[in-house]
Amino acid sequence: QVQLVESGGGLAQAGGSLRLSCAASGRTFSYAMGWFRQAPGKERDFVAAFSWSGTTANYADSVKGRFTISRDNAKNTVYLQMNSLKPEDTAVYYCAARSGTAYYSDYAQYAYWGQGTQVTVSS
Repeated sequence: QVQLVESGGGLAQAGGSLRLSCAASGRTFSYAMGWFRQAPGKERDFVAAFSWSGTTANYADSVKGRFTISRDNAKNTVYLQMNSLKPEDTAVYYCAARSGTAYYSDYAQYAYWGQGTQVTVSS
C-alpha cells in the first residue's frame, strides 16, 4: 500500500514557476509514478510519468519542455517542476502511483492517488 501527499500548489503569474511535491510512504522503488491534472468541468488529464527505478519519463505534449518530473530517493518524494506557466495550466494536480515499472498516461492504470493540490496561473 502506498500513501501519497501532494504539496506546493498555489498562485503563480503566467511565465512563472512552481514546484509540486509528492511525498510517498511505503516501498515505492518498484512503482511507477505519475502526475495528472483536472480543470473544472474537464476530465483528468495526463501530465507526466516515470518509473521510480528508471531513467526515462513521458510527458504530455502540452507540458513538454516546460515541466520536469523528478525524484529524491532519500526523501521518497516525487517532484513536478513547472516552468513557463500558462493560464491553461490552472487545475488541481494529482500525484498517482501504480505497482510495477511500466508507466502509462491513462489515469485508470493508477491505483493510488493523493488528495490533489490547486495550481492557479493568472494572466
